[in-house]
Amino acid sequence: MTLQNNGLAEDGVNLRLNFSTIKRPSYPSRCLHFLSSVKKDAEASIGDGNAPTSPLSLNILIAGAGLGGLASAVALARRGHKVTIFEQASILGEVGAGIQIPSNSARLLLRWGLGPYLTDIAVEPESIAIRRWKNGDLIGWTQLIPDFRRSFGAPYYVIHRAHLHDALHKLAMKLGVKVELASTVVDYDLDAPSLTLENGSVHYGDLVIGADGLKSKARAKILGGVDDPPKLAGFAAYRATVNVEKMKSDPDTAWILTKPGLNLWTGNLRHVMTYTIASGKAFNVVLSHPEDSDPSTWKQETAMDDMRTHFAGWDYRLMKIINMIDKTLKWPIMSGTPLRTWVAPSYKCLILGDAAHTMVPYMSQGAAMAVEDGAALGEILSHIHSHDELPAAIKLFEKIRMERSYQMQEASLLNGKVWHFPDGPLQQARDEGMRPEVEGKHFIESPNQWSDPVTQHWSYGYDAEDTAREAWFKRKKEQEQKNGTKIK
Repeated sequence: MTLQNNGLAEDGVNLRLNFSTIKRPSYPSRCLHFLSSVKKDAEASIGDGNAPTSPLSLNILIAGAGLGGLASAVALARRGHKVTIFEQASILGEVGAGIQIPSNSARLLLRWGLGPYLTDIAVEPESIAIRRWKNGDLIGWTQLIPDFRRSFGAPYYVIHRAHLHDALHKLAMKLGVKVELASTVVDYDLDAPSLTLENGSVHYGDLVIGADGLKSKARAKILGGVDDPPKLAGFAAYRATVNVEKMKSDPDTAWILTKPGLNLWTGNLRHVMTYTIASGKAFNVVLSHPEDSDPSTWKQETAMDDMRTHFAGWDYRLMKIINMIDKTLKWPIMSGTPLRTWVAPSYKCLILGDAAHTMVPYMSQGAAMAVEDGAALGEILSHIHSHDELPAAIKLFEKIRMERSYQMQEASLLNGKVWHFPDGPLQQARDEGMRPEVEGKHFIESPNQWSDPVTQHWSYGYDAEDTAREAWFKRKKEQEQKNGTKIK
């Protein structure tokens, strides 16, 4: 007797397991999750960036050399596509300080061969600690090492944003990506497709990608000229770094440097996230607070005093860190709303990254979603054999990436609610819900989305390339059944 539906075959009294054909149960279960460790271990041992070349090589133009543009370029170039990026800046670089690379993103970047570029610059924190605003008492806990590598096959990193950007740029150049600087895109032809630069030159390709951020010109064009840009979320963040040598000199601040970790103080409408970056040489601080005023009215010269005022009365150890900050920049926190489409009617132009799904940073997944976008697009396009298949491929990309990124956008907004309760019944219930993880007891749910088992698996166990590949072959099978023919 052969059990075709799940890859099990009966041979006398023995059951043989065929790992290549075993299928997931049709019912909700993670009973076979252990099998993924075999694949993850194999991937982790390779990590050289090699991938099967696409049977159809495309000429792809990307507007924007930010993290999303570079990640997409890497994902596409490693599949054999010709990729050119047009970037308005005359010098390539990224502003900002620390950024998190969660496991769902790290897995892809390491698979692409970015590992050697991260060795000396990324920090792998041991844990995430959520602390009470007033005294720093531990109220939530997520164990990252070894749990995330073991469960999700990839580490959870923190890094300086500029260092990640530089690493992606180096890998893109190695893969043959061409980056044109001082090349501002002013218009798109969605049908050609082509993009026009400020100097009047027109560049044609098989596919044009708008990875042009919050103020995307491509988004407005794809939406028919009526843009739907991200809106102010009612919060702003002070971003800064602190000299670790200064922190080491005071026992009240030195303790936080003894082990690499993320520490999050939460309070009424405010929170502070901290972690070391630059191989532990700098201490990153992000201070989120309510803000409804127009950013054009902000005065950076008063930012230091304003920042300290917002967090007056918080844990004295945190305040000592804040008082060590020499300079800071205040950034508006933006959030987009789900767009009706990311794709032009011709299916030859699309948007991704912040241009498509700007989200508040409260799941630390904004850049990761852009990496996933590039990964999904690269995977789907690696399976098409003719230009006639491009519309179906782009349509499928839009479908799976809209669902994933807008759910992550929702999760990020939810954290902005759960973290910011004022002291009272909701805060007490939240803290009580996290108590088991703090005490090292078994738990099946948590208000802490980094630890909640269901949210954790959905967020960090997701593989954008696997999901895209499965979706493509599912569609292919459905088409074959519908037409009664076998598709390449």
